[in-house]
Amino acid sequence: MANYFVGDIHGCFSELKKLLETVDFNPSRDVLWSVGDLIARGSESLATLRFFEHLDNAARMVLGNHELNLFGINAGIRTPRPSCQLTELIASDDFPRLLEWLRLQPLLHEVPEHQLLMTHAGIPPQWDVDTLRQEATRVSEALKQPDYLDVIISRMYTDAPEGWNPDLNHYERIRYCINALTRIRFLYSDGRLDFACKLPPEECVDSDLKPWFLFPSKTDNYIKVFGHWAALMGETGNPKIQALDTGCCWDQYLTLWHLESNQKITQKRLKKS
Repeated sequence: MANYFVGDIHGCFSELKKLLETVDFNPSRDVLWSVGDLIARGSESLATLRFFEHLDNAARMVLGNHELNLFGINAGIRTPRPSCQLTELIASDDFPRLLEWLRLQPLLHEVPEHQLLMTHAGIPPQWDVDTLRQEATRVSEALKQPDYLDVIISRMYTDAPEGWNPDLNHYERIRYCINALTRIRFLYSDGRLDFACKLPPEECVDSDLKPWFLFPSKTDNYIKVFGHWAALMGETGNPKIQALDTGCCWDQYLTLWHLESNQKITQKRLKKS
């Protein structure tokens, strides 16, 4: 059995297929893990979702900000940008089924035997693993409820609260968890979330900001796998912090990380005719 972790696919399904052919991925033997953002920006979002759903237990994914935004688009809360190329997906006959399948996907995956945690964007350094599990489960359980559009989706389009406090109310905790696990990049020195800067760390001009993974963390004993931050191009300076978004949808490449060998395999963005 091999465990393969893939960065943000963003509808670049042809590139994913080539990567899986390169490593001879076998769903009866191997597991494909996705850091989320399977959809949007690339032209093959529908094919990507169908593929992951079809893999069943041979695939595991966490929700990214683009999957959550898709719920808002479907509810009429958000308007899809043309650049996200979601028309084919939304118009497909199986879109309702795929949307319901997405609702069942978590914000956190663990691989206990390897002491590994996977989220879309990162993990607040002030959270221990028990808090991480508790807050991620809170969101996942709320997403499964009939009123999820009111409890989560209609309330999540705000940057507040910027900081974690165990005294936050139910809705504030949900918002903070979603923002932290699916949008985090930089933090202020006091631990507050910043969403303005998306640059590589060396180009950030605010001296009070640092990448979330450079703070002392209560989960330092874990390998942490994430995507979301294409500007990092996979570079964190720490082998236990695996950044897998390498900007395939921005004409860079898609990255597959083989856990057991600690090897990264990449596929350059294909030119579409």
